[in-house]
Amino acid sequence: MKILLTPIILGAILMILACGTQSEDQKFEQLANNYIEKMLRMNPAVATSLGDHRFDNLWNDYTMKGIQNSRKLDKTYLDSLNMMNPKKLSETNRIDYQILKHHLKYSIFYLDTLKEYEWNPLVYNFGDGIYPLIARDFAPLKDRLQNVKERLRGIGAIIQAAKTNLKNPPKVHTETAILQNKGNLSLITTELDQLLDEVPELKDEFKPIQDQAVVATREYGEWLENELLPRSTGNFRIGDEKYRRKLYYELDSDMSKEDILQSAENDLRETRLALFETALPLFQKYYPTVDAMQDQKEVIKVVLYKLAQDHPTNETIIDLAKEDVESTTEFVLENNIVTVPNEEVKIIVMPEFQRGVAVAYCDAPGPLESKKETFFAISPTPADWTPERVKSFFREYNDYMLQDLTIHEAMPGHYLQLAHSNQFKAPTMIRAIFSSGSFVEGWATYAEQIMAEMGYGGPEVKMEQLKMRLRLLINAIIDQKIHTEGMTEQEAMDMMMNEGFQEEGEAAGKWRRACLTSTQLSTYYVGNMEMNDIRERYTKKMGGDINLKTLHDTMLSFGSPAAKYVKQLMGQQFDD
Repeated sequence: MKILLTPIILGAILMILACGTQSEDQKFEQLANNYIEKMLRMNPAVATSLGDHRFDNLWNDYTMKGIQNSRKLDKTYLDSLNMMNPKKLSETNRIDYQILKHHLKYSIFYLDTLKEYEWNPLVYNFGDGIYPLIARDFAPLKDRLQNVKERLRGIGAIIQAAKTNLKNPPKVHTETAILQNKGNLSLITTELDQLLDEVPELKDEFKPIQDQAVVATREYGEWLENELLPRSTGNFRIGDEKYRRKLYYELDSDMSKEDILQSAENDLRETRLALFETALPLFQKYYPTVDAMQDQKEVIKVVLYKLAQDHPTNETIIDLAKEDVESTTEFVLENNIVTVPNEEVKIIVMPEFQRGVAVAYCDAPGPLESKKETFFAISPTPADWTPERVKSFFREYNDYMLQDLTIHEAMPGHYLQLAHSNQFKAPTMIRAIFSSGSFVEGWATYAEQIMAEMGYGGPEVKMEQLKMRLRLLINAIIDQKIHTEGMTEQEAMDMMMNEGFQEEGEAAGKWRRACLTSTQLSTYYVGNMEMNDIRERYTKKMGGDINLKTLHDTMLSFGSPAAKYVKQLMGQQFDD
């Protein structure tokens, strides 16, 4: 019998023979790189954000077929990983094997169990796929706008997928989508028009496609308001079972929600005492003729109110943040805290389509990006806010709190850590692409702590840093209580304002954020605990005599993996 070896069969045989001669490391690296390549091809918007610009003219497939294809890809590669022996891998690959496996399990859980594509309209925010093409000049503007034009063509398909897939969203998610869609309209009109003025030769071919996108976006906004919002009666609380599983995947930690709650409540009392001890000398300085007050909360409130009188405005906050970046950078260099990268950080006004979730964020370049620009974005107060609400916002983000926020987002927080992370090199891009949120946020909150400990900004900035620490503790508490114990808005507001000394506007914004982003608010506290644990273990190992710069540079030299891997790589064990 004659066997016909077709090219496909022959290729399969050659691949099997090749695999038989490969080491386990080579098998893993080939598998991981193949997965990344396929994942990027299936998710062009993700590829763009990471700095891979081969697919800048394409969109993800948001239809159910596309979702099923993503799930199939994840399951196929998870099965392949399960057939490997990680004990035969190098230390770097063994960790990346665990990270990839964790990511694939989380992705399947997200698609099979959370199913946000059915109830979260924020999934379909197409601004996230357009803005990165115009934010960084990684290529000539004309070339980038050509890709923007092609993505504008695809907006209708995304909107249609949203209309088909969305069933019964929570009201808060639809309200936020309406807000962000208005930002998208501004993005594809005002902001694009300004860029087209720089390349007028594109206007004629661009205009009809832009006009179609504008019509589609406006119609989508009307659909969100008139059709989806009235039937948005879904529960934003994901419930105990889903929360526990999502928390595990989000943190990549074995800490239970009960462990986190108990620790946070204990730290809340200790941090409030530290805040009082910092506030008391300031109280005596500001009000020397007033008898010492015994009530700790009142002393703290009075001092925080005094500090809040020095605050920026919408017109001055960007320039003030720029000054703060300069002063924090100088302090880090003078005190030899950590190696400072050369890349510039730019302070910008947060794009309108991204507002409604956080007050500020750090937009670092993706690990595949050639243009190493980092943006520290700050959201202005909405135009429809009352004057009192605006004053409340800037009392919260006063001059001293803005310094602490700058430390967190820029120097030596997110900007610095992510710049270090992008320098990490490994046989695969697993660790660069699938970073740990708890490590990233843990470092940023730890950076606030270190700067205050070393005296940056004096007791005034330390007051705001401790207040921010109260915030991260309360974030972790309300995160789980809202989603698993039915905590009401009033209960959450009371805790934030009375126990955390937050302004009403800040607390209201955090309530919304907690509703929108289950488990994410816990990453700050858990990550902060992990950073301090690494430091404590290292200090003990070194006999109490440490060089902070050496410690911090080492901590940041492994990319952005979960803290348990950093401990492993630093030769630390989980148990003493």
